[in-house]
Amino acid sequence: MTLTIFLPLAAALVAAFMDGSRTKLIMGFGIAASGVVFVISLWILAGFDGSVADMQLVEEASWIPKIGASYKVGVDGLSLLLVLLTTFLTPIALLSSWNSIQEKVKEYVISMLVLQTGMIGVFLALDLFLFYVFWELMLVPMYFIIGVWGGPRKVYAAIKFVLFTMAGSVLMLVAILVLYFMHAAQTGVHTFDLTQLYAATIPYRPQLFLFGAFFLAFAIKVPLFPLHTWLPDAHVEAPTAGSVILAGVLLKMGTYGLLRFCLPLFPEASRALTPVVVVLALIGIVYGALVSMVQRDIKSLVAYSSVSHLGFVVLGIFMANLQSVEGSIIQMVNHGLSTGALFLMVGMIYERRHTRLISDFGGLASKIPVFTAFFLVVTLSSIGLPGLNGFVGEFLILVGTFRESVWAAAVAATGVILAAGYMLWMYRRVMHGEVTNPENEKLTDLTGREKLVLVPVVIMIVAIGFFPMTFLSKTEASVTKLVSEYRAAAGMTAVEIAPPVEGGMEIESDSSGLMDDGDHEERAAPGAEDEVTGEYVGH
Repeated sequence: MTLTIFLPLAAALVAAFMDGSRTKLIMGFGIAASGVVFVISLWILAGFDGSVADMQLVEEASWIPKIGASYKVGVDGLSLLLVLLTTFLTPIALLSSWNSIQEKVKEYVISMLVLQTGMIGVFLALDLFLFYVFWELMLVPMYFIIGVWGGPRKVYAAIKFVLFTMAGSVLMLVAILVLYFMHAAQTGVHTFDLTQLYAATIPYRPQLFLFGAFFLAFAIKVPLFPLHTWLPDAHVEAPTAGSVILAGVLLKMGTYGLLRFCLPLFPEASRALTPVVVVLALIGIVYGALVSMVQRDIKSLVAYSSVSHLGFVVLGIFMANLQSVEGSIIQMVNHGLSTGALFLMVGMIYERRHTRLISDFGGLASKIPVFTAFFLVVTLSSIGLPGLNGFVGEFLILVGTFRESVWAAAVAATGVILAAGYMLWMYRRVMHGEVTNPENEKLTDLTGREKLVLVPVVIMIVAIGFFPMTFLSKTEASVTKLVSEYRAAAGMTAVEIAPPVEGGMEIESDSSGLMDDGDHEERAAPGAEDEVTGEYVGH
């Protein structure tokens, strides 16, 4: 665990002493170092037991004992796939930069490696103080990646990214300190250990404040409507690798935070504010899709599509049943792969034509058929074609949402239809028709290096589509525990996850206001049998 987190940082220190004029050597070193990190992360996968719900492979050491801060890291089903996604995408992102980054290569590689340490640390930290350190650490290198190697408006985009993120981070820090002192007042123990803070008894009103502070920080990172305005600028101005990591990993820190902190720490507040969050998620799904339809820049279209896709993830999280939450976790991975691949391919075509305007293309299928084939697979993945990864997550989220709220599922389903519309329309305009621009006659197809970048991503897209249980089985135990404990603590009815009985499907509702038929007043009581797990659970 520790090696996976800090090997990129150690590699960055080594790169700092390398000769800056040997750019290819430095870039190759960065790719190799991040590749080794991916191999080491596979040891985590090999040692992970998907049937165990609790934290595994925990490593702990005293850090700042006077304030109760410790170095504690561990992994469970909520974080495992996100760690693997991070270690998988980083070497691919660096490899995609082989020709596109020509200036300050050493500084660029150092920034990417430090960023990788911050991202992995966020997903593995089990101490709130340590979590906050990693959360802030990843902000600095991403600022430089956008602000130094970005497009014409790079400084504006980088500053906007930092200001939005810092606004949420400061409030989250205040909430962490409040939670720390509240727990100390109850137990006499000063600690930032997340597993101990889960047991804190927090009154309803303080929960609302604490939930709001944590939620704002995570909603900005997602980003959730209407806090999304920094994202298109950051994506459009960032270099290709920056966009890949931003979409593939950084946005998932927000949705991961909602699962890891908001639901288990503040269950009553989460339940009370679920209708508000669901409405914002649904607006984001539809709004992101509609705005994507009118974009003229391919990269901007993909950026706005992230607002729509991540709205699905937030919706699934707050529906809080086994299917919706499992769907959200796998959809985080799916979005990272599909949208990351789209940004990679947009970068490849930009290197050839130095434009991203849809109107500047047309008829590319006849000139670059291999690129077109890859682009088609990734496009179909993004719109959720059965057999590819995107279908699995969206289907589970919609099924889980339907069990809680029919109207929310209906609205969310329009996002799937709209996604097919704007993605296929963009694909047709770029790839098919006549070659009307003479510049497109000169285009060359994918190089060996570019195929090496795309093939692993496409393999994962197909693998998740055909063998989803291989991945879902790693998350099920942890998700079941989270959902059952959250619903019990929030005073919600358990949701049956077995197939519906013959003759119809009965949908039970909680009193969150999303759906209430007025006939069900049952609540999960301490010692009652939980319908989610079939096991006896306490409050």
